[in-house]
Amino acid sequence: MSLHTADERTVLEGLLDAQRTEIALLLDELDDAEARTRLVSSMTTVLGLVKHATFVEMVWFHSRVAGVPREDLRLPRTPAESFELAEGDTIESVRADYDDACDRSRVVAAQHDLDETWPWHDGPVSLRYVFGHMIAELARHAGHGDILVEQLIARRPVGTD
Repeated sequence: MSLHTADERTVLEGLLDAQRTEIALLLDELDDAEARTRLVSSMTTVLGLVKHATFVEMVWFHSRVAGVPREDLRLPRTPAESFELAEGDTIESVRADYDDACDRSRVVAAQHDLDETWPWHDGPVSLRYVFGHMIAELARHAGHGDILVEQLIARRPVGTD
């Protein structure tokens, strides 16, 4: 069955997985130094974007939906802090953490119905909303990352890309 004509759950899961893939692909053409390079005034780097995407997976699926307290997950206190890189962060380690978070998120989501709700700031949110929010969040950051990757590749000496 095509994603274009699938049921709602399959479409949402497929669109989210497509954006998860786009986030992971950001790291494919870079080395560790490039992935850590800041090209904008914020803390945003390509490696930081993937690390933030891991944070977002864990906040929404592992904490909100699965009910694990954020402290137990050792999550940064704020979204801005989730972009910060540790000295030992590498493309390999950050990608592995991201892949693990996505795998766990899929398991968590599979245990719930789209109409199931959890408390949030302004009232309850459904799993349907979580899927939609995650699709938008990851798509936005994948676009940011695409631009950064283009800029990083353009900075390379001619003939090295």
